[in-house]
Parts: sequence; C-alpha cells; structure tokens
Amino acid sequence: MAAPCDLRFDCGRICLDLAATADGLTADGAVAERLTGPDQLRAWLTGTGLVPHGTPLDGVDARWLGRFRALRDVLVRVVHDELRGRAADADLELLNSAAAAGQPPAPCVVRAADGTLARALPGPPECAGLLAAVARDAIGLLTDAVARGRLRQCEGESCTLVYLDTSRGRRRRWCSSEVCGNRERVARHRRRTMVRREQSGGAAAGPVTPAEKFSAGR
Repeated sequence: MAAPCDLRFDCGRICLDLAATADGLTADGAVAERLTGPDQLRAWLTGTGLVPHGTPLDGVDARWLGRFRALRDVLVRVVHDELRGRAADADLELLNSAAAAGQPPAPCVVRAADGTLARALPGPPECAGLLAAVARDAIGLLTDAVARGRLRQCEGESCTLVYLDTSRGRRRRWCSSEVCGNRERVARHRRRTMVRREQSGGAAAGPVTPAEKFSAGR
C-alpha cells in the first residue's frame, strides 16, 4: 500500500477521494492516515480541483484538518454502509448538515499572464464552504441510482478504498492496477510457484525474485 502521506485522486468523485485519505491498515493495524497535517490538506484541496492552483490557503490549519477528517469519517461510514445495503440515518443527517452549513465558493474566470483563461476564486475560501461542496458531491452520488450502482470496494487485501467503476464492462476489481492489482498478481504467481514446487517435491518457496515479480506483472 502507498505511504500514508500519499494522496489519491482516482476514485471518480471528490467525496470518494476524501474518503480515500484514510484507507487500509498499516503494519501495526492502525488506519493509514494520509491527511497528516495542514500541508497535506492544502495539497488535497488543490489536487481535487476544489480550489484552483495558486489560491491562497494560509487559513488552512489544525482546525480545518479536524473538520475535514470528521467529514471524511462520516463519508467512509455512509459509503461502506451503502455498499452493504443501507446507510445509517444518523450519518445521513450529519452529511446533510455539512452540505447546508456553508456555501461552496463561486469560481470566476480570469486572464492569465500568458493570455489564456483560467479559473480562480475571488478570495480565500472558507472551510465550511469547501466542506459543503464535498458533502453535496456525496449527496449527488448517493441519490444517483446509476452512479451509486457503480460503487465498488477494492478487492485488494487490507485495502478499504471505494471507487466509482466506470470501466468498460464494469470489470474493475482494484482501486489501482499498479498498486493493489499488481500486489494480487504477484501473490497469485507466488501461490502457483509454491504449488508447482510442492508437486515436484522441491523446497518451499523463498522470497519472490525480481524476475518472478516481472513475470507476475505481465
């Protein structure tokens, strides 16, 4: 699994990208925290496109971090409960409250130094407004039957990430083919190697070699 500070922007929705900032387990069994501080939150806000690059985010502090983590925890529970059949009403109320607590910032178009048009905000965004934007995105997802039907949980071992499956044939199994998918291919190749060695009476399989990893990933 990626390092806890690594951010993901490939889940298909902003709300799912926020949920992905805490996914899977570390070696000691703790949840892998990706929003480790205000700097990571700033990177997440610009990475998702919630705020344009270059927007002043000096106000992002520990209080912002706590509020985004709180909304993230609600989103994780709601999305996983929805996958299992039904989200808890109490969490839906928390989601509704976040959606109504602020006004998402209205972008404007400006002329960049090179003459092209760029998106910008008229001023520094407020925390409540950005939280509302994420909550409203989640509400839009959950109330769209087609989009909700494309929610998938990664099949990777110890990975709890949920993504929107927009692949052809809806056959996507992993949050990332390069991360969880490759890990599964290596494990599958290792299992086949062990079976062949046991059937031939050979020694137990040792560590996976670079050649085996390359072969498994093909």
